[in-house]
Amino acid sequence: MVNQPCRSFGDICGAWHKPPMSEHDVIILGAGAAGLMAAIAAGKRGRRVLLLDHVAEAGAKILISGGGRCNFTNLGTAPERFWSENPHFCKSSLGRFTPRDFIALVVKHGIAYHEKKLGQLFCDGSARLIVKMLLDEAAAVGVEIRLAHKITDVSRVDLFQVATDHGRFQAKSLVLATGGLSIPKMGATGFTYDLSRRFGLRVTELRPGLVPLTFAGENLAMMENLAGVSLDIDAKYKKKTFREAMLFTHRGLSGPAILQISSCWREGAITLDLLPGQDALAFMLDRKRTRPRAEPRSVLSEILPQRLAQALVPVGATRIADMPDRDLRALALRLSAWTITPSGTEGYAKAEVTCGGVDTRDLSSRTLEARDVPGLFVVGEAVDVTGWLGGYNFQWAWASGWCAGEAA
Repeated sequence: MVNQPCRSFGDICGAWHKPPMSEHDVIILGAGAAGLMAAIAAGKRGRRVLLLDHVAEAGAKILISGGGRCNFTNLGTAPERFWSENPHFCKSSLGRFTPRDFIALVVKHGIAYHEKKLGQLFCDGSARLIVKMLLDEAAAVGVEIRLAHKITDVSRVDLFQVATDHGRFQAKSLVLATGGLSIPKMGATGFTYDLSRRFGLRVTELRPGLVPLTFAGENLAMMENLAGVSLDIDAKYKKKTFREAMLFTHRGLSGPAILQISSCWREGAITLDLLPGQDALAFMLDRKRTRPRAEPRSVLSEILPQRLAQALVPVGATRIADMPDRDLRALALRLSAWTITPSGTEGYAKAEVTCGGVDTRDLSSRTLEARDVPGLFVVGEAVDVTGWLGGYNFQWAWASGWCAGEAA
């Protein structure tokens, strides 16, 4: 429980000059995916819901997701595709509000969608259709939405009290849905973490997730020359492997495979298989026999982007027939198990999500309510639950928001 400071005489006198508080059943801070879904769920129960956000437009991150088409869920959603210090925590929410439940909402509103790959569902049109759908659903159940309201203080006596630059509000339940630290240019802050700590909740280690990796030294010099080159790979870190596309950049590596592995990378080397499913040594030994006069870079260009093939070929090798088998083995090992150590990441500015968050030990897995602070709920990215790339984090936002709204 939060220790409430004693009110000073000045506070008491000042109260005479403050406008009366607007009272609701539920106040939700954050008009993103999780906050909107929590508002809808609570509103359906007949609760008087107020949704507050300091930004000027609801669903800002929804609008930019999926290249503007919103990768709104994933058919392959399963608890093992989420990271958390408690891998079982997300099971209840994901089981109670599934991808099919959100798809039903999309269909209800006549929004056309398609599966792109790996279970990823996108709007055929603009992501604005998803935001409009959520706002229409919220309006239908009487949710009051106030945007561009800067929150100046949150406290609790008998009710939660929220002070803003546009007035003061109070409610029995408070839902924190203001997201994490990723993409600060869109207004992301550590607000929920700071407020959670004030109410006695623990916060796990925070770090950027689904983020490009950076490199230094010789590796960076090579990558700078290959900027723009992409190919499908296997990216491996410890026991995790992701097979998707990788993109060379001027600062290191990006693309879906790298973004995926970044969420579990902490330190040390990652391993890249540039020819997943292929036997690189067998291929080169075959070409040494069938195309002995071919340049090694020409041979590698059969199976790799040309610029990458040129960068990988040893200096001075003019014909593949002139390369000893031991050199071919060394090259094959680099192709199938290129071990490199990132120097860091692009940080929250380029991160799609924040890994870590409000400690799940302090929350109910069924309702997302704080165990020791009745009426306080934390949902979405702010919780220590992070999904894979490809619609998983939206599904967590819908599910956790819905479950909190059902209980708030």
